[in-house]
Amino acid sequence: MKIKPLGERVLVKMVEAEAKTAGGILIPQTAQEKTQEGIVLAVGTDEEIKVKVKDRVIYDKYAGSTIKVEGEEQLILKMDDILAVIG
Repeated sequence: MKIKPLGERVLVKMVEAEAKTAGGILIPQTAQEKTQEGIVLAVGTDEEIKVKVKDRVIYDKYAGSTIKVEGEEQLILKMDDILAVIG
């Protein structure tokens, strides 16, 4: 299924949070924080969008609407909820 965001929205695939600390301790799923990092899969039609497909981004912790596409969780975010592009 192909999803095309409208306006100034962006479709992002969430990057899984690390399940292990630097010291090698496993973190249970219930104790892991919600990830704030993802990869842009599609961008909306608005000319003000400043990211492109395949950009790795950091977004606001409680932003967006979570959807499930082919068993994979993805987020639809407003452009304003994207805080930074990673390198």
